[in-house]
Amino acid sequence: MSAAQDQAASASASAAAAGTGGVLGGARLAPPSFSSPAEERAHLKVRLAAAFRLFAFYGFDEGAAGHITARDPERPDHFWVNPFGRHFACLTPKDLLLVNHDGEVVEGEGLVNQAAFAIHSRLHAARPDVLAAAHSHSIYGKALAAIDTPLLPFCQDACAFFEDHVIHEAYSGVVLDTQEGDGIAESLGSRKAAILKNHGLLTVGTTVDAAAWWYIAMERCAQAQLAAMAAGTVASLPPEVARHTRGQVGSEIAGWFSFQPLFEMISAREPELLG
Repeated sequence: MSAAQDQAASASASAAAAGTGGVLGGARLAPPSFSSPAEERAHLKVRLAAAFRLFAFYGFDEGAAGHITARDPERPDHFWVNPFGRHFACLTPKDLLLVNHDGEVVEGEGLVNQAAFAIHSRLHAARPDVLAAAHSHSIYGKALAAIDTPLLPFCQDACAFFEDHVIHEAYSGVVLDTQEGDGIAESLGSRKAAILKNHGLLTVGTTVDAAAWWYIAMERCAQAQLAAMAAGTVASLPPEVARHTRGQVGSEIAGWFSFQPLFEMISAREPELLG
């Protein structure tokens, strides 16, 4: 990491500690604050729709599979989610569903993916610190999930997940029972990510931005690790170096900030996202 990046990371940590959105060189370095729950809700719905479009852009769409959720700012036992059977690339904020923890649609029109409800309702219940969670059936995540190995600290980007992800071993078919969701939440613990064995990847974050970025980053690191494994022996970094690097690139602020260029790109390419 360069001196400028270290300075930015330090500034963003200071801004986060102060509870404000710090700015350095014209770039915001921490999530914005909001004057009302309605303003916060409008913001997170735009970010959620953008995350789905980015998943489509990166090829993480797989038929009707996959879901990203965001906890509602006023009703912590409700979350926003994509309607089942709609393509990620077509979603706008107005298409999203508000679902309660009984699986009922409170706002919006469409069907609820029962796997999304079974997993995400239990994750949100178990992790009050988590605002958003992301899961899809992306190619390299599925491949990594098939070989029973964690993401190794073989490069700077992968170090974001060092000692901060887990392999969830149990798989018994499509997750339709909340007890299975409880098992995933228990395996995840306080970490930011899980490799769901024989299934795929799952990430969480304190913002929609961070949860989506961790998923994108983890998928790309899985791709790089599988390529390295095919070429030879993977040279992992020493634990102390990996741990130090995680502190630089693996914070929630770093995850949030890393999403911002992607949001800029997708909103410029697809302006209908912003209404």
